[in-house]
Amino acid sequence: MSTTQAVFPLYTMFEAFILTREWKDAPKGVRLELWVSSDIGPVKVLIDKQEAVFFIAADDLADAQEILGVTWRYAPVSLRSWDNQVLYACYNRSQRRLRDGLRQLTSRGLQVWEGDIRPPERFLMERFIFAGIRFDKAPTESENGFPVLQQARCKASSYKPSLKAISLDIETSFDARTLYSVAAVGDCAPVVFMVHPNKRCEDESESEKGEDRLEETQSIDTESGTAALHWFDSQAECLQAFFDWLAVQDPDILMGWNVIQFDLWVLEQMCRRWGLKYSIGRERQEPSWRQANQGGHQFITVPGRIVLDGIELLKAAFYNFESFALGAVASELLGKEKLIQSDNRAEEITRQYREAPIELAKYNVQDCELVWDIFSKTQLVDFALARSQLTGLSADKNGGSVAAFEYAYLPLLHRAGFAAPNLGELQSSVVAPGGYVMDSKPGLYEHVLVLDFKSLYPSIIRSFNIDPCAYWQAKHLALSDSECVPGFNEARFSRQHSLLPNIIAELWQAREIAKSEDNQPLSQAIKIIMNSFYGVLGSPGCRFFDPRVCSSITLRGHEILIATKHWIETSGHRVIYGDTDSVFVHLPEVETDEEANNIGRDLAQKLNDFWTDRLQQDHRIESYLEIEFETHFSRFFMPTIRGSELGSKKRYAGMVKRNGKEEMVFKGLENVRTDWTMLARSFQEELYRRVFLEEPYRDYVENKVKAVLAGELDNELVYRKRLRQELSDYRHNIPPHAQAASKRLQRDGHVYKQGDWVNYVLTVNGPEPLEWLEQSCGSPLDYSLYVERQLKPVADAILSMAGDSFDDIAASQMSLFH
Repeated sequence: MSTTQAVFPLYTMFEAFILTREWKDAPKGVRLELWVSSDIGPVKVLIDKQEAVFFIAADDLADAQEILGVTWRYAPVSLRSWDNQVLYACYNRSQRRLRDGLRQLTSRGLQVWEGDIRPPERFLMERFIFAGIRFDKAPTESENGFPVLQQARCKASSYKPSLKAISLDIETSFDARTLYSVAAVGDCAPVVFMVHPNKRCEDESESEKGEDRLEETQSIDTESGTAALHWFDSQAECLQAFFDWLAVQDPDILMGWNVIQFDLWVLEQMCRRWGLKYSIGRERQEPSWRQANQGGHQFITVPGRIVLDGIELLKAAFYNFESFALGAVASELLGKEKLIQSDNRAEEITRQYREAPIELAKYNVQDCELVWDIFSKTQLVDFALARSQLTGLSADKNGGSVAAFEYAYLPLLHRAGFAAPNLGELQSSVVAPGGYVMDSKPGLYEHVLVLDFKSLYPSIIRSFNIDPCAYWQAKHLALSDSECVPGFNEARFSRQHSLLPNIIAELWQAREIAKSEDNQPLSQAIKIIMNSFYGVLGSPGCRFFDPRVCSSITLRGHEILIATKHWIETSGHRVIYGDTDSVFVHLPEVETDEEANNIGRDLAQKLNDFWTDRLQQDHRIESYLEIEFETHFSRFFMPTIRGSELGSKKRYAGMVKRNGKEEMVFKGLENVRTDWTMLARSFQEELYRRVFLEEPYRDYVENKVKAVLAGELDNELVYRKRLRQELSDYRHNIPPHAQAASKRLQRDGHVYKQGDWVNYVLTVNGPEPLEWLEQSCGSPLDYSLYVERQLKPVADAILSMAGDSFDDIAASQMSLFH
């Protein structure tokens, strides 16, 4: 490693965006290593001589000193535990020794707090640094070709980076042991590294690679332009060339589709097998891996580079697709199809590699391009960066609602004089209920309004000062009722000592600014984070989980929804349903859409005034509740529970007018459920449309039954369901998709793993895999069963409201079939 003096612009301060953060023990203390992106490019930041810390009760200090010894530093701190114990800090210059000390103390029965916080997060959060960071000086030296900044003081910044990204994808054999090619596109010239099919080695060792590299380069035409195709003599040479290229290109972001669980993990295994250094990080550092406790999910940290997976990010941004396969998402979002459409894609990839490798290279590039285009269309990079700036978590960390909450909350809690509790420490016999769902009134309706509370739970937290710290302070300071806002289950919250309502207020304001600036990625990121706070407080996986606190949110929501329903009905309207934060109002006397919309806007305004006055009168608090007139259904259907006269919940259909056109909306019904066939879903949409618009429907139902029984709609009869466990774990009451998978395993040897999708059909001999139908080697389809299970339930749900029945309509066709 070489360090040299370098010439950099002279800045009195230096701003950047944190890409990755790591730590390691060094002789003089814990060393933090941050990679940041700045106006001068990537910079490595080193912060040495840090101490790791946890807290103990002051009453346990003597015992802790005896157990840990004199190599530790002990100091009083202005912190108490949630139950008001005075605390001491225990410091060590080694994070690993701190972990050892933590185990020693807990094994002896001593309580320890905040021993699980990593040094980089501790350092950054206590300075309120989320992703943007400002240093008091600029880099003055370089190391391994990168600027280095050492021992600089830092604070938070709103710096927005301009990052270089590439989309990468690999092609391999079906068992993922043989590398065919690696492709990359993005902020670089498109490129493919491919192993020549006539010169590859199935299992290479260091001695087989040799020193001479056979390399050929040619240009290939792809859909978006020309790509450079590089040929290599062996898999190891191909992979090493890709690593060398990556080091030269030096992107800030690596993106892909299932890129961590497949592409990067497969390359990791190949490097181990071939004795290669997996040098995909900056300074050619190797990545580090972590595996989830359950499910085998892999997590990766690549020094200096953010890794973004398209599937995980789309889910995090609340996109929903019937299938998250790249081809399915590209088709829906981009209107583009993958170059390989074969039902057995793995076999076709191998065939192309052996017989038409240029075509496979084009396919490899196109996969990268599809990912790049999906990221661009959905602004996923902007979303990931905005989320990082809001939460303090790495931009490539998915999920992490609990970690995001703690990152924002802990430094404020410390300044309020408390250390954070441990997981499971806030025990209570109280059971916190979920959201309030009203009993529905089933029926077919005209003119139904939906009034929706905007971010109800965050609004309740703000309005009623609901906060763990405010709850503790109310108890420890023995505050009077007038100094507190009442909660539920004997919880009270200090009016003067809350933290979470202020955090939400800042996020709320930031979202309004983002919306005014039409910054959709930032607005969406804020909305998701803000709405996750109740889920965090209500999750046993959060150290702040206390049923008395979270029940004060949900039970207040119950109270608000019930009172809202009462106010609406007192005003002369009828509420037919309500769910958590919404009420559905039927307007039977209304004749026009304009009249219904005017009533909706008027109700929303008067309800907001009502809640403003009521909260001031009852609790002397400002109301942040905001109800909106969200939707007007010109036609609306609330079904019964199947086989019952009781109204269902979270299931309905309606017709709304958007941009002058009537559109169908389905919630919880067959049309939006992937475990129902396309037959049922398309049938429901058209039948309901006809019933809503009072168009003839009996001929439509009869013709649909006739077409099914005649075998004209076989392509719509496919069920699709995911295996939630290993196939061998299905032993009793085996569901149809598992039966089909088992049959294919027994006959074809095809292995389904947990998480795989199974496509199957219903035959006279039970469920069978779709592949058998396509290969004409399966049993005849049981058409009468499809009519009974897919068409009849869908039809009867709404026809019963119209005084009709499926059996009356379909009887003639069914008799002909039998």
